[in-house]
Formats: sequence, structure tokens, C-alpha cells
Amino acid sequence: MLMMMYSYLLGLVKEEEGQGMVEYALIIGLVVIIVIAVLALLGPAIANQFQQIVDAL
Repeated sequence: MLMMMYSYLLGLVKEEEGQGMVEYALIIGLVVIIVIAVLALLGPAIANQFQQIVDAL
């Protein structure tokens, strides 16, 4: 799937009017990577907080 997106983005780079869309796609991709990294780092801490809430109930 990543290879398909890469080839699609390369196709858009060759067209000048698609350049803005490529920039937006790259920004969205970067945001997705950051969100995944934050969730991977904070996921266990969040799960622990929810478990403490459940235990308290």
C-alpha cells in the first residue's frame, strides 16, 4: 500500500497543477507519523490511567 501511495505521489509531482496536492499529502503523512509515534509512546500510560479508573469503580 505504501508503494502504491508513493507511485501515486510521484505521478502527481510530474504534473504541475498537482504539486499543491502533493504538498498537502506530505503534510498529512507527516502528521499521521507524529500521531502514531505519540500514541505509541503514551499508549501504555493512557491504558494504565483507564485501568486505575476501572479498578476504582
